[in-house]
Amino acid sequence: MDLGLKGKSVIVMAASKGLGKATALQFTQEGAHVIISSRHESDLKAAVSEIQKFTSNNHVSYKTCDVTNSADIKELVQFAIESNGKIDVLVNNAGGPPAGGFEHFDDEAWQNAFELNLLSYIRAIREVLPYMKQQRSGHIINFTSSSIKQTLDNLILSNTFRAGVVGLAKSLSQELAQDNILINTIGPGRIATERVEHLDTVRAEQLGVTYDEVKSSTEKSIPIGRYGNPEEFAKQAVFLCSAANTYVTGQTLLVDGGLVKAL
Repeated sequence: MDLGLKGKSVIVMAASKGLGKATALQFTQEGAHVIISSRHESDLKAAVSEIQKFTSNNHVSYKTCDVTNSADIKELVQFAIESNGKIDVLVNNAGGPPAGGFEHFDDEAWQNAFELNLLSYIRAIREVLPYMKQQRSGHIINFTSSSIKQTLDNLILSNTFRAGVVGLAKSLSQELAQDNILINTIGPGRIATERVEHLDTVRAEQLGVTYDEVKSSTEKSIPIGRYGNPEEFAKQAVFLCSAANTYVTGQTLLVDGGLVKAL
């Protein structure tokens, strides 16, 4: 299937590693003009080099951006306009907040998580909307977590603000439909990334068991019987932002191997 992404202008936030990088690779392989961002230039350079090894499309570049900094987000969007003349796709992504329960966190921790996992998405959407409205088309996808359907133990910050992203996207889907701008939310389950490895390590320390024991136990709870890989997640994200999707908006999709049982 031709996803109709050749020559499309794509911004992928927090894309030097993990799911962001995997998604940027998939867009690049489809012929899109991709700009990736993260805080650290060295990581971005390495990511661009790696992406270029797996594609003949050289239209991948980077711009440093701290997603908690509104000025950085403005500069990233302007860089995309200067580079590609338009913005067809925004992939909202950010690193996860610290693990912990309610009593672990003070006001500063809550504010930091808000700025990282909700306000950054709001700001990025605000910056791209004028260009998408002008061209009367666009796709926005928000990376969250399986916690949007079923909360996760010891992740109170993530559970709270990921749910906020769902509310934001559902509301915006109503407002933006008249301009043919589609916005959806996608949540990973147990995908084999550094973030998930870290969370499993924390869990192992709390339970006084090994990392392998935690992972094995979790895999048994996944109907497919294993952790997903970043490519499997990325393909679903790219599909939702492609010309193959012209009628799905305001929806949430879990890529979790059947882990979450909640409706």
